[in-house]
Amino acid sequence: METFKVGYLVGSLAKESINRKLAGALVKLAPPGMEMTEIPIRDLPLYSYDYDADYPQVARDFKQAIADVDAVLFVTPEYNRSIPGALKNAIDWASRPWGQNSFARKPSGVIGASPGSIGTAVAQQQLRGVLCFCNSPLMNTIEAYIHYKPGLVDEEGNVSDASTAEFLGNYMKELRLFIQRVLTVLPREG
Repeated sequence: METFKVGYLVGSLAKESINRKLAGALVKLAPPGMEMTEIPIRDLPLYSYDYDADYPQVARDFKQAIADVDAVLFVTPEYNRSIPGALKNAIDWASRPWGQNSFARKPSGVIGASPGSIGTAVAQQQLRGVLCFCNSPLMNTIEAYIHYKPGLVDEEGNVSDASTAEFLGNYMKELRLFIQRVLTVLPREG
């Protein structure tokens, strides 16, 4: 079985983020054939095209981390019915300068958790629009809007609700199959 390297970006900068906890659960629930690695966004400065001629090292490292994986999983909260500014900033760094878009042809998935009952649905729709512009093939099904309740995921990434754990495990299996299908049609370059 082929192993795919999947980098995940957590859209929240908060240390105790429920989306960071969700990411931990997804790592634990990943099926065989998926190697999960966080691609941190915390240290990126605010993007400006003034940097395009000479990216700072942290941004070069960020773009390289995306280049080093086969696919990207976005685990994002919803802030004011949109994606967090830090996540949008990271996408801007990765997609620039023009002609050097790190997301082009890179399979991606989107998931998120919220204490609200619609569980990041609006933010995910906006993120999908941005990723479509970035030419990232998106897993459109299964959509996953997680209504997060206290204790749903513990510090070790264990999910307390059996049906949620089953759903998330299935999401990760579907993501692996999606990555395999995309990379069969759009093989990695180099």
